[in-house]
Amino acid sequence: MKRISALAATLAAVAMLAGCGKKTADIDGVRIAAADGNAAEWVTHGRTYGEQRFSPLDKVTVANAGELGLAWSFDLPENRGIEATPLVADGVMYTTSSWSVVRAFDARTGKLLWEFDPQVPRKTGVKACCDSVNRGVALWEGRVYVGALDGRLIALDAKTGKKVWSVVTVDQSKPYTITGAPRVVKGKVLIGNGGAELGVRGYLSAYNAKTGKMLWRFYTVPGETPTDDAASDPAMKIARPTWNGEFWKVGGGGTVWDSMAYDPDLDLLYIGVGNGSPWNRDIRSPGGGDNLFLSSIVALKPDTGAYVWHYQTTPGETWDYTATQHIILADLTIGGKPVKALMQAPKNGFFYVIDRTNGKLISAKNYVPTSWASGVDPVSGRPVETPNARYGDGFAMAMPGPLGGHNWQPMAFSPNTGLVYIPAQEIPFPYMQPGGANANFRYQPGVWNIGVDTLIAALPDDEAGLKAIRASLKGRLIAWDPVTQTEKWSVPHSGPWNGGVLATAGGLVFQGSATGEFAAYDAATGRKVWSFDAQTGIVAPPMTYEIDGEQYVAIMAGWGGGFALTAGAGVDPRSEGPRRVLVFKIGGKKTLPPRPVSTKVFPDLPPVTATPAQIAAGKLTYANYCSVCHGASAVSDFSIPDLRYSPLVAAADGWKGVVIDGDREPAGMVSFARFITPAQAEEVRQYVLSLAQAQKARAAAAKAGT
Repeated sequence: MKRISALAATLAAVAMLAGCGKKTADIDGVRIAAADGNAAEWVTHGRTYGEQRFSPLDKVTVANAGELGLAWSFDLPENRGIEATPLVADGVMYTTSSWSVVRAFDARTGKLLWEFDPQVPRKTGVKACCDSVNRGVALWEGRVYVGALDGRLIALDAKTGKKVWSVVTVDQSKPYTITGAPRVVKGKVLIGNGGAELGVRGYLSAYNAKTGKMLWRFYTVPGETPTDDAASDPAMKIARPTWNGEFWKVGGGGTVWDSMAYDPDLDLLYIGVGNGSPWNRDIRSPGGGDNLFLSSIVALKPDTGAYVWHYQTTPGETWDYTATQHIILADLTIGGKPVKALMQAPKNGFFYVIDRTNGKLISAKNYVPTSWASGVDPVSGRPVETPNARYGDGFAMAMPGPLGGHNWQPMAFSPNTGLVYIPAQEIPFPYMQPGGANANFRYQPGVWNIGVDTLIAALPDDEAGLKAIRASLKGRLIAWDPVTQTEKWSVPHSGPWNGGVLATAGGLVFQGSATGEFAAYDAATGRKVWSFDAQTGIVAPPMTYEIDGEQYVAIMAGWGGGFALTAGAGVDPRSEGPRRVLVFKIGGKKTLPPRPVSTKVFPDLPPVTATPAQIAAGKLTYANYCSVCHGASAVSDFSIPDLRYSPLVAAADGWKGVVIDGDREPAGMVSFARFITPAQAEEVRQYVLSLAQAQKARAAAAKAGT
């Protein structure tokens, strides 16, 4: 089985002959394409253009992984989700944390070399569907590139961290954000954006790496007018007939918020496209239609942004089944013939192997249970949907739900085992046409516009119901054979939303878990050979590098992201903890301080004065406007205040000051006066107060019982 293409093999040989004299200023396409010739570094997001997240380093093995110890760590001051893949070049580590802060470290010692804070206004966080996260930087010819949450693309000097240029890539009056890592191909910095849930139109842009000038833009869905004077205009002639109604008024969606890969041989850039805006196709595109290029993999020419081909994983997407999940390129042997394959395990639960030369489906098989479709037709490439999958006739419990069978957390491919390692999960979700306040859907810029009933997805308020919900949430590390489309082994986790994956030539697979365990597994069998208590939930992927003959393994640790914000009581308490950079090596002797103990204290709670009808109205308003950040049933994660314990729940004036008057906008909590009235805000407070009273009573009973 081939690991790299013929061109990349030639470049690897060139790199080895060049030796170690190259510097960060020399990072370019040749050096990235020849990554296997210099396995000591990790200079692009997935280590290679093909995003395999496999390292040829083999000094840490199944035999000696038990000797791994902490080499150094760095505590991050930010308290939100940590999702970045660090890059390492010439002994320097470059990484990001929440709020798009960039830091450079001595990769051997952990000494902080410089820090750049783009000063993202905290109110931008309300535009972020899934936390104020950032997945990392790009390196090119002496510069570091980062996409800031508020839509800026920023170039920094790699030695000093000083800003070289900055461009605004979005209309900042709209709810766009950037959370993904840029990529650089042929001197062009590629960046997408997010915001489909809140109502935007997606696109990918290319900027000159030296000057910041925009070179081309590819829109992924049509706009109001037939043309945009953009690279995507010819492709929109294909896409537009697949839409109905005035879809542009509600955004359309199709944001390119994460996955990209590049094949230097074919000179093709592959991008993953996101969900519709709203999710519900009945609202977005009345009368149906495939709605291209939603939930699609699209191949483009990087020089011009010209469309080449597409494959749509979920035609007429209506479940938030994005195809923005990690794309891997590899050369496989299937049926005795070599195949230039593209592999993806998108949210919809099916693992796809596609011919990356032309976009034709080779095979597809579900890697997690799927209730919305029974399979994928091998001829048409379309899913075979089950009855009422589109929830047109009442309630439909779907697997996967909108968080997917696999989300943004990267998987990895080992050419040595031929397996893809998937951070999979099972999180069901109840879909139903909008009811209550959304019975007659209307687009509201600035808040979620998903077009499904939000109240039905609320978690139960009683402990027994919550226990049952937690038991239904599952997570696994799956070793998947892409040739036979079968599972070879899997490792169960205590719940979903675990970290991304790294595979190495040492025969290892590394992954962190939601409960804070960072572990190494035998890549052939799944046997755990080492673990470390990171004291915090991990969602980011590991990476590895080598300095002076020593192999290091690094991970950004810190709980956060979409599930963490919305799941509330579905989150394991062990996920709470500090945000850190953790770096390991054989014989590392450093230690962490004792795990912090979190305590929550109830304020003096006044009695609930609302009627049952008012509390029910408050619950509905909370589900529609508040739950996406403060958690289902007002149980938050550990970076957003848990409202049940907030002093404001006991103070009507203070509550109104925050929710309606915007008293805490500088801290990120904007006014919701555009969407709800003061009376509705008070109904929400009474609902949360009722939950606080119930939780306080449960806590007292539990204490008395001990």
